[in-house]
Amino acid sequence: MVKSPREAAMLAAKVLSDKKAEDVVVLDISSISVMADYFVIATGRSAIHVKALADEVEEKLLESGCRIRGKEGYDEARWVLMDFYDVIVHVFDEDSRDYYDLERLWSDAIRIDVDSDYDIAYNRQ
Repeated sequence: MVKSPREAAMLAAKVLSDKKAEDVVVLDISSISVMADYFVIATGRSAIHVKALADEVEEKLLESGCRIRGKEGYDEARWVLMDFYDVIVHVFDEDSRDYYDLERLWSDAIRIDVDSDYDIAYNRQ
């Protein structure tokens, strides 16, 4: 069971990394926004990969006890946004990620080291 928004964000980042997403970033936006505490941002190599990444994150976060408020952009698979209340996961294709450049727009956010010793295990069945 996920106990905090940070754990949920780190779990999403781990799932994305394990599924070969590119450039996985976690931003702590809690001090600059009321919409969520964390953004998780990643890039897929193709529309099929973007959908597979979104599917896996949704499955694993739901299994861990998170609730999803909404999901947008899945059919187009250019920018899939999944709102897990305190954590918002963005899975982009390369062109859309470059165009929207969320890291620049949210440059005041605290960037969390995804590869830190903060390790979250999840069921890999």
